[in-house]
Amino acid sequence: MGNDNVPWPPKHNWREIPRQTPPKRDAAERICDFDEIYGLFDEATAREQASRCINCPEPLCAQACPLGNRIPEWLALIADGRFLEAAEVSRSTSNMPEVCSRVCPQERLCEGGCILNGISDPVSIGALEKFVNEYAFDHESLDASGVAPNGRSVAVIGSGPGGITCADELAQRGYAVTIFEAQSRAGGLLVNGIPSFKLEKNVVERRLDLLRRRGVKIRCGIKIGSDILLSTLRRQFDAVYLAIGAQKPKELEIPGADFRGVFHALPFLIQTNLVTTAEGPPINVQGKRVAILGGGDTAMDCLRSALRSGAREAVCIYRRNLENMPGSRREYLNATEEGARFMFLANAVALLGNFTGDVARVVCVRMELGEPDAKGRRTPRPIPDSEFSLDVDTVLVAYGFDPVPIFSAGNSEKIEVNDWGGVVVDQNQMTSVPGVFAGGDLVRGANLVVRAVRDGRKAASAIHNYLSPAESARP
Repeated sequence: MGNDNVPWPPKHNWREIPRQTPPKRDAAERICDFDEIYGLFDEATAREQASRCINCPEPLCAQACPLGNRIPEWLALIADGRFLEAAEVSRSTSNMPEVCSRVCPQERLCEGGCILNGISDPVSIGALEKFVNEYAFDHESLDASGVAPNGRSVAVIGSGPGGITCADELAQRGYAVTIFEAQSRAGGLLVNGIPSFKLEKNVVERRLDLLRRRGVKIRCGIKIGSDILLSTLRRQFDAVYLAIGAQKPKELEIPGADFRGVFHALPFLIQTNLVTTAEGPPINVQGKRVAILGGGDTAMDCLRSALRSGAREAVCIYRRNLENMPGSRREYLNATEEGARFMFLANAVALLGNFTGDVARVVCVRMELGEPDAKGRRTPRPIPDSEFSLDVDTVLVAYGFDPVPIFSAGNSEKIEVNDWGGVVVDQNQMTSVPGVFAGGDLVRGANLVVRAVRDGRKAASAIHNYLSPAESARP
């Protein structure tokens, strides 16, 4: 492993072994396609990097992970070269570690909690999680054998990370599970929203194939509330899990928002992800000056997708500074490498159009940061007499998402929602309607994939307890 001659015990490998990140394709090459930009560690590097973990008695990395992943355990196994055992431990707390390792903002979660921060660089947890789970897919056939049917059935609405997770957990307990997906392709935002340069579609399809081999049925192109009512599903199934996410975009409420050339972020991302024609007008950014409003990961995805789609330039306009930007720092760095520009401490206040009704300019105002808000982020405020503008051809609005009004064409069950449209659930993820459970972005608002996975796991256990109380109470 390259550390046999160091004068300190292996627990101090972090002093001898510098942190490495996995190989990354050159920006000039990767900007020409939508393929994933990161490769995998080789086995020797993986073992070496895993050996940097000091095996804390109270691992902060695990505490910072929403799933409570047993990170030091599988790092120790990787360091010892026991890759398949490490992957098994990784899968024991996560139903899609090969996905989370690609899309989680590790710098804000597990790696951000690593005790090495401040004295060195954190362990490359995300890259090692990806390595060991890809190793397992390449070197073993994951168990997809079905368990004996228990005679009960569950409908899962939505095939994103929460729906996949809940279905997976239930199928492994013997439930007959059917997933209903409104889009023509299963996978939710994992395939329709997240660009392939972060998460290639075959990674998600591989996980869906595993679900199918476990007996889960997936029905696409079916919208609950119009194609089939929730009340019908309640009669046909013993329980229902709602995992439809939050895909209602926050509106751009400034003058000129109705000019041609102004689009929400998600339709643009869906069009760049789907081979078939997506709903809505085509969004062609070839040769155009594109402005993206917002500073989250969706904005980063739009910037990088626009450049790959031939945009002449792509600039992100964000009202706070880099330190207060919610988007991943890794994605910010990747975007800047690929040619994206960032205009911090600026806020769009109006759009101007030309005589044909197309957007032509974004009017902005300079911002400054005041006192921290309830979440600890400093509140932006406009600087008087600081307006400026820039020429644009296309504007993509990435201000975030709210839950879609559930089953607007057929919420006959009158599921309780809160004042911002999120579904209200109890401590067991059950809604106000008995037997109907919910989780993920539909409950908490737009959030991380890993939290949708956590809700899916929790809901599956709650559904099992609800439908099989005697069995779940067994020691």
